[in-house]
Amino acid sequence: MSQTSPVAAPVEAGIISDEALRKAEEFIEEEEGAANKMKGRIGAFLIVVAVVMSLFHLYTAYAIVPTQTLRPVHVAFVLFLCFLLFPVAKRYRHRIMWWDWALALLSVATIVYAIMGGDDFTDRNTMPEPMDIFFGVALILLVMEAMRRTNGWIMPFITTCFLAYALFGAYLPAPWTHKGYEVGRLVGQMYMTLEGIFGVAVDVSSSLIILFTIFGAFLQYSNAGKFYIDFSFSAMGGKPTGAGRTVVLASFLLGGPSGSGVATTVTLGSVAWPMLAKVGYERNAAGGLLAAGGLGAIISPPVLGAAAFLIAEFLKISYLDVLLMATIPTLLFYLALFLMVEIDARKYGMGNTTFERVDSVWNLTKRYWFHFLSLISIVIFMLWGFSPVLSVFWATVVSFFTSFLDRDCALIPYDVFKGKGPIGKQLWESKLVKALEGGSVGVLNVAATCAGAGLIVGVVTLTGLGLKFSSIVIDYAGGSLLLTTIYTALVVWIVGLAVPVTASYIICAVITAPALIKLGVPDFAAHMFIFYYAVLSEVSPPTALSPFAAAAITGGDAYKTTMQCWKYTVPAFLLPFMFVLDPAGQGLLLMGSTKALAAANWWSIAQVTVTAAVGIAAIAAGFQGWMILKTTLVERVMLIVAGFALVYPGTVSDMIGFGLAIAAVGLQVMRSRRPVLAV
Repeated sequence: MSQTSPVAAPVEAGIISDEALRKAEEFIEEEEGAANKMKGRIGAFLIVVAVVMSLFHLYTAYAIVPTQTLRPVHVAFVLFLCFLLFPVAKRYRHRIMWWDWALALLSVATIVYAIMGGDDFTDRNTMPEPMDIFFGVALILLVMEAMRRTNGWIMPFITTCFLAYALFGAYLPAPWTHKGYEVGRLVGQMYMTLEGIFGVAVDVSSSLIILFTIFGAFLQYSNAGKFYIDFSFSAMGGKPTGAGRTVVLASFLLGGPSGSGVATTVTLGSVAWPMLAKVGYERNAAGGLLAAGGLGAIISPPVLGAAAFLIAEFLKISYLDVLLMATIPTLLFYLALFLMVEIDARKYGMGNTTFERVDSVWNLTKRYWFHFLSLISIVIFMLWGFSPVLSVFWATVVSFFTSFLDRDCALIPYDVFKGKGPIGKQLWESKLVKALEGGSVGVLNVAATCAGAGLIVGVVTLTGLGLKFSSIVIDYAGGSLLLTTIYTALVVWIVGLAVPVTASYIICAVITAPALIKLGVPDFAAHMFIFYYAVLSEVSPPTALSPFAAAAITGGDAYKTTMQCWKYTVPAFLLPFMFVLDPAGQGLLLMGSTKALAAANWWSIAQVTVTAAVGIAAIAAGFQGWMILKTTLVERVMLIVAGFALVYPGTVSDMIGFGLAIAAVGLQVMRSRRPVLAV
């Protein structure tokens, strides 16, 4: 007998209220900040600043701009727009107060002072002058206020704790103690060098992250997102698993260029929830699946989350290598979701349901094929030998020109080229201007976080905190790699409960990665391990923004939806242990680079991939409590143990895992063939 799912009345299930969408938008605002919506001359001024910011960064992608200029100018743009677009408190929304103008202008002044100082300014970083200290302290406080406005109180609080550690470290007990640093020395590190605010994180934000947000905005305003959803509906609809498969495929296509979990969840959920309800998903399960699909956006090529660009910078490798490392884990993540969807169809007794399709797959592809070209063009350019910066620049150019292949997708109206109507007004209201504006506004919360994270990285570099922390973790673990890995995962997870993915990765990359590397884990495997567990912040309360947004759309319970999301994603998040605990597991990362891949043992890579896939399938069936039939308690335990055994690298554990999995499948097959006795 199939397990049915309690679904609300059809009318309720098939309609998403405006209130639900409003709540979902609030969760996006929690991640990206609640921006002012200004009209009139001030609104036009802000649009012009945002467009100029995007054009400036597109220019710097192609032209050579000194690092000492690019990073500060980027921070100036970010802070200026943050103080004018994000209010000091909710009651001041949609208006700009005098203090907002004052802070915005002070932000620009601090940057102008630094740039005008030239080499002399940088050279005196160990002995700053009074004006240096004034502007340096001002910039530190401005960065923390910008973080508060865009991301909330937690990140500024954590940053303050790190700065306090740098100032008062001499008063702490061993092994945390250090000599302590005066305000002047701290300002010199944070403001007058490229080791603090203008460090690695801002470098990545100014050269890569903003270009990818502009690229994503170009795709969005050229209707690529709508095409990806329509394509998924047409390709996957009509079967019992069609609704779930549509969510999985559409989340991959939408998430690939966006890199935002919450935005992908809300965009897809507003369309897919009525379909999921129609086939039999209850509210919490549907929300969990939508959130899990959105989570895949952060780990899916070609964009991934913002932290992926930081991995390339920290490891001094090409972004193509990061994409390479993410390939197999991404495929395994979506394999887990597809398996969960297949099990759902049996578990909830779903039947065939026909959905109204916009068009056939062939017709959609024939008309909008260029959206696929835009999506993969980044990888094509990188394989061609272009740098990541130039690759995304030219991919943006490709998306701009290919948008004109269809009138509805064109970023500039056709009438402009024909000389019809007021050309200036049409250009001002065009999708191109909106895309350029959206690219700049979309990066503000991440860029503010990167600037704040630069303060944390600067403190860690100045005080040697990373080495101290790694020694403490290893001592607690007794030198055991397994325990050190577990402790590292817990630290990353706990940090991720409070801060966004990007900040979580940066903090943990500088304080926990050294512990894994010291025990022999390759640096690329250690950083990918931290990245994957930082991503868990998207589905972990109290910052489980993706599940909470999904629950707002489906009308489900936020925490039950979060637990459902964990059920869908937990198989894939055991994978990082495979590429940390054993050298063979590094095959899942394709050995970490294109050079290593050329000399790799392909049989070993295939073997570890198959082992991981079987382990994921076993864990998926075990957590769902369903395979061919509903599992017995014994079968469920066997499957879960088999999955964990297969994830833990080693010949003996693999043999145990395969044995238990085969035995569980055999028991299921035997029970499925027994005649059912009618009562």
